[in-house]
Amino acid sequence: MVDNGAPRNIVVIGNGMVGHKFCEKLLELDADKRYKITTFCEEPRSAYNRMRLTEFFAKRDLDDLSMAGPYTAAGTTDWYDTTDNIEVLVGDKATAIDKETKTVMSSSGKAIPYDVAVIATGSFPFVPPTPGINKKGVFVYRTIEDLEAMIAYQKEHGVAKAAVIGGGLLGLEAAKAMSDLGCETHIMEYAPILMCRQIDEAGHNILAGKIEALGLKIHCNARISEVKGETHVSGLAFSDDKEDLDVGMVIVSAGIRPRDEIARTSGIEVHPRGGIVVDDTLKTSEDDIYAIGECALHGGMIYGLVAPGYNMAEVVAHNIVNGPDVQPSADTSTLFTGADMSTKLKLMGVDVASFGASTSPHSLVWNDPFAGVYKKLFFNNDGTRLLGGILVGDATDYTQLLAYTKSDKDLPMSPAELLMGQRSGSAAAASVLDMDDEAQICSCNNVSKGQVVDAVKSGCDTMASVKTTTKACTGCGGCEPLVKNIFSATMESLGQTVSKSLCEHFPYSRTELYQIAKVSGAKTFKEMLHSHGEGDGCETCKPAVASILASLNNEMILDQHATLQDTNDRSLGNMQRGGSYSVVPRLAGGEITPEKLIAMGEVARDYGLYTKITGGQRIDMFGAERHELPEIWEKLVDAGFESGHAYGKALRTVKSCVGSTWCRYGMSDAIGLAVKLENRYKGLRAPHKIKGGVSGCTRECAEAQSKDFGLIATETGYDLYVCGNGGAQPVHGALLASSIDEDTCIKYLDRFLMYYVATADKLERTARWLERLDGGIDYLKEVVISDKLGINAELENQMQFIVDTYQDEWASVVKDPEQRKSFRQFVNTDEVERGIGMIPDREQFRPIDWPRDSKPLDFGAGAVPAGTTWVKMGVVDDFPVDGGATVKYGESQLAVYRFESRNEWYATQNVCPHKRALVLSQGIIGSKNGIPKVACPLHKKNFSLQTGACLDDDEMSVMTFPVKVEEGAVYLQLPPTSELDSVLGTKSVIFGADCTTPTSKESNSFIPFTANSERVNPLSVRK
Repeated sequence: MVDNGAPRNIVVIGNGMVGHKFCEKLLELDADKRYKITTFCEEPRSAYNRMRLTEFFAKRDLDDLSMAGPYTAAGTTDWYDTTDNIEVLVGDKATAIDKETKTVMSSSGKAIPYDVAVIATGSFPFVPPTPGINKKGVFVYRTIEDLEAMIAYQKEHGVAKAAVIGGGLLGLEAAKAMSDLGCETHIMEYAPILMCRQIDEAGHNILAGKIEALGLKIHCNARISEVKGETHVSGLAFSDDKEDLDVGMVIVSAGIRPRDEIARTSGIEVHPRGGIVVDDTLKTSEDDIYAIGECALHGGMIYGLVAPGYNMAEVVAHNIVNGPDVQPSADTSTLFTGADMSTKLKLMGVDVASFGASTSPHSLVWNDPFAGVYKKLFFNNDGTRLLGGILVGDATDYTQLLAYTKSDKDLPMSPAELLMGQRSGSAAAASVLDMDDEAQICSCNNVSKGQVVDAVKSGCDTMASVKTTTKACTGCGGCEPLVKNIFSATMESLGQTVSKSLCEHFPYSRTELYQIAKVSGAKTFKEMLHSHGEGDGCETCKPAVASILASLNNEMILDQHATLQDTNDRSLGNMQRGGSYSVVPRLAGGEITPEKLIAMGEVARDYGLYTKITGGQRIDMFGAERHELPEIWEKLVDAGFESGHAYGKALRTVKSCVGSTWCRYGMSDAIGLAVKLENRYKGLRAPHKIKGGVSGCTRECAEAQSKDFGLIATETGYDLYVCGNGGAQPVHGALLASSIDEDTCIKYLDRFLMYYVATADKLERTARWLERLDGGIDYLKEVVISDKLGINAELENQMQFIVDTYQDEWASVVKDPEQRKSFRQFVNTDEVERGIGMIPDREQFRPIDWPRDSKPLDFGAGAVPAGTTWVKMGVVDDFPVDGGATVKYGESQLAVYRFESRNEWYATQNVCPHKRALVLSQGIIGSKNGIPKVACPLHKKNFSLQTGACLDDDEMSVMTFPVKVEEGAVYLQLPPTSELDSVLGTKSVIFGADCTTPTSKESNSFIPFTANSERVNPLSVRK
């Protein structure tokens, strides 16, 4: 290390992403703590990730954007407040540099001496000198304050339409933000195509098509002559013959200009066109002053990407600490000789990437307008080297392709093989482990493939630990798929098992998605899909991600995730055979008062529900129609009942014996502890259902050892068992701890349950989870009892958060008119009808039997009778976003789907042909190999929403119907009711020919399907 009188006081002017990166790197290299950093931050908070600004519209969470942990009230973070030798001056702007006294002055009057100053002031948005551009309602898109001002203005003035000037990277991000605010958004681009610096016309066509499919409108070759309005924006006028555009807001994102004013006023050389002139060491015209990032002009170029700025920060930090004559390790250099301008982004859910050279006489193109994928790769004359490329719609292999362009080796396959391999989104012929160790994987943080491999071999056995150790994936995130591939391949080479993808839409296991959601702070499936997935989701990933988000955030399940849920969670009740639902209130510990028993009996009697005592010490009431559930639960909530979560992957019951309360052998109050545990863990969402038990003595009347957690009282406390379960493969629980008191039981259970929630696979019971846990119960003891991983405090805090934020879901629904409205049977009429026939059985009624050996019905995929007309079925808001609802047409039921993520609408029959149940509208919509489809909630049969064909069974299909939306109204193209009823009439389709002439109610035989029929109490009609 070089000493020779090296400077000690470092003043950093600017605390953006690049300025913060410099501070991090300098402190990392300064092992002897020879330097003290003072960094000026003119914004009201320290550094945040500008590349993720759009996420602020969705989450409004400043901490989620922070680059150094949660913010304090002063706008700093714990990192700045607790790290030695650094001070951040929040809200204070550096205004001048006195080169003679080597002092930096600020707007607050501070004068900070420096030995070395680093200017990292970044850039400001370029605003073209268009007449009217200074009117109220015109904004730039640069800081959090800009975004907050946009949000406030749009809300205050009720802006419905907005325009974004600029179709580059930031312009498209700004357009996405305005669209998220609910505005009709127009993108105004002066050039003939969007993103003209990154893609070509063919790539533009794919990108523009996908953006317009989201409802945004694109105007290329736009020549704006005036921003209209007296004091506030009212529209845009154009210099050609285009009609004026009425908009209430304008966002300008037309490029950037370097912020070099502090250099100009301080006598530091600045280029006439802007930019602080620097050499290859990034020194300015003054030896002790450097400039980095977007304010620096190097070799006549301003670099407007974060990766070159990070590279500059590392070069300067190294040269300050070690001197320019000491060459560092391969991850950086003593000189900055230029930077790669390759970039990969996800704009409005669309992958866009460009890398290397974008011109060459030799190129190969894959253009698939049907899948929305465009790829163009450029090669040298003999096709042995990849020079660059353009990717739109699928940039899965961007990082590996970029590595090929930087490699000095020939390609391991032919150009055609490379392109064709990329078409499927998989790495071509070569393994990621065959890549050069020096190949750059993460351009934001300059991480090589070798560094990732070394991290895994050194003990990083999760993607999270790889990110922490190497800093890969912590910038723009574009390298994450390749880093994951390297991680998985290295783990496999070490003989370690690697988790598999959840489904075609997420290349992660449930455990990995849990960590992603936890770290990112995601609150919605849409956020998770856009940041770490692709496509539209399906019946596999939607409930899994919804469960993860519920486990982390504990929000009311229908507020954010209704249409992601399997029908049980969506309806807050278990769907039974034929499409009816069960009602299961919580009876904590199996305890119930006589008054509550009477209330349940009255509800069951009034609604004709079949009642049964369950094996988990609860009372099930079967046969409720979905539209009756809010009314039934309102009566139960008024009687003091809560949801029993029988429908959820959550805690079901904690079974108990009577313990010492009544039993002469009881050693503890088993009922009291069971009630305490059930009330503590009620509402906890998990990978699978959870059951508990408490036995008051070793006679084990509560069967605690067969539960996910069970306690057995002894003379010295409780024995705690975990990971037992019944089912197809019964397993006894394993002993976790012996002779512990109640408080210790709860502490261990908090840790155990949250560790299971965080690490189990999708739909994995605790028994199976423990079986695959490396080290089994001994390892689990080390984690839960000995705190081997150092996470117990966090696990306890997470559980306490779940406990503190619990809310009864049904109590919330019955008080919310909008939630109750979502349970309507039909959105276009208040009529109701029975969906299944009922027959008497042992003084109660149950559903008619499914016909034996009956074949599925085949309605002819997409077949619609002739003579159709457009029929209004409701308005847009009647239908749930990314879900379905039922409409009634004559005697037929139809399902209408609002596929928001595709900006498309579909309609099918509501009856599933598999078991003739009226349930398709309650199915999860998504895609399979790019085909939009719905999964029947009963047996998960998948039907194409485009053609009606069953994607799992050629023997069945459903009818589909055209849908259009005009002025907010939803129309279906349908034949006359008589023609459609002859095919889809509910009575004949559901009950079959043998049920068309049912006997009367008075004979106590068959209760038929009848429109608007009242419930019949079986006891009132029995003989």
